[in-house]
Amino acid sequence: MIELEGVPELIDPVMVAAFEGWNDAGDAASTAVAHLEREWKGEVFAALDAEDYYDFQVNRPTVWLDGGVRRITWPTTRLSVVRVGGEKPRDLVLVRGIEPSMRWRSFCNEILGFAHELGVEMVVILGALLGDTPHTRPVPVSGVTSDPDLARTMDLEETRYEGPTGIVGILQEACTHAGVPAVSLWAAVPHYVSQPPNPKATLALLNRLEDLIDLRIPLGELAEDARAWQVGVDQLASEDSEVAEYVQTLEEARDTAELPEASGEAIAREFERYLRRRDGGPGTLPGTTGHATESGDTSYLRDTSSGRTRPPKPPKATGGDEEDGTQGAQGPQGPQGTDGGTSGPGGPGGPGGSDDPEDIGD
Repeated sequence: MIELEGVPELIDPVMVAAFEGWNDAGDAASTAVAHLEREWKGEVFAALDAEDYYDFQVNRPTVWLDGGVRRITWPTTRLSVVRVGGEKPRDLVLVRGIEPSMRWRSFCNEILGFAHELGVEMVVILGALLGDTPHTRPVPVSGVTSDPDLARTMDLEETRYEGPTGIVGILQEACTHAGVPAVSLWAAVPHYVSQPPNPKATLALLNRLEDLIDLRIPLGELAEDARAWQVGVDQLASEDSEVAEYVQTLEEARDTAELPEASGEAIAREFERYLRRRDGGPGTLPGTTGHATESGDTSYLRDTSSGRTRPPKPPKATGGDEEDGTQGAQGPQGPQGTDGGTSGPGGPGGPGGSDDPEDIGD
């Protein structure tokens, strides 16, 4: 049994998780959780033992200086709790780490052990995939679940994917078998500009998460970062006529496919989000301070130094960070699909999938 001494009883807790690596194109998903930690001042209360799950030749530790003293940071997965105050406060359990190298079933069981002890009501796992989507259009975000009842009540897609998968798919299935409601949110990142960071995709994931859990998320400078990112990609694309032509082709295909939606449900969602932000003011929920409470509720946070408790000619998709083992292209629950691009929300083999092995990261 996992013992969390001093952790208070949480209020309607939702666990939000993201993992660097195969299911994190452009680092969009892991950056989204890092944004939540930063904006709501989350502090780590537990970490999984790196020795149990990581190959340090794949995910290497880093050495750094702390006042002249050399210290080592080991690759792992950490958990933090943030309380969003206000008239109706609620807690988020944030899980951020790296896709494990081994013992995935034990890894998921340990995450679920924390969820059980903390009384988590739902698990939301964020991911990002490479897709045939233009950088000039809103980032598509798909919500999928293995629970048919949850799919109906929360307007999600019920996954029908079959094929290779990543830790996001495994954790979602583990939650389903354990009786814990689980949802995966997937952002599509343009495969011709896959290098991290991608603040536009991160922003899209946070907007969809906001709608899903009905919680106002402070965005800080993320919206401005997303605009600057798009301007930068516009400039790069304009320097290569073939890439610019390819982007235009993607734009036409996207606009044609989404024309019916543009006048209906999508506009309604954006208007509701606008009203929520207007009523709550910049960066705050109605009646809240917009960040985790800093008095009373943070005394249970403990030191974790000891481990647990404490396009035709588009540029090829590139591999990820050597240090964290990030892979380049991937689908939501697996690698590239088989029909001419990356996989759709269910994983490889979805709409617009690609079978070119060179599209997969190193």
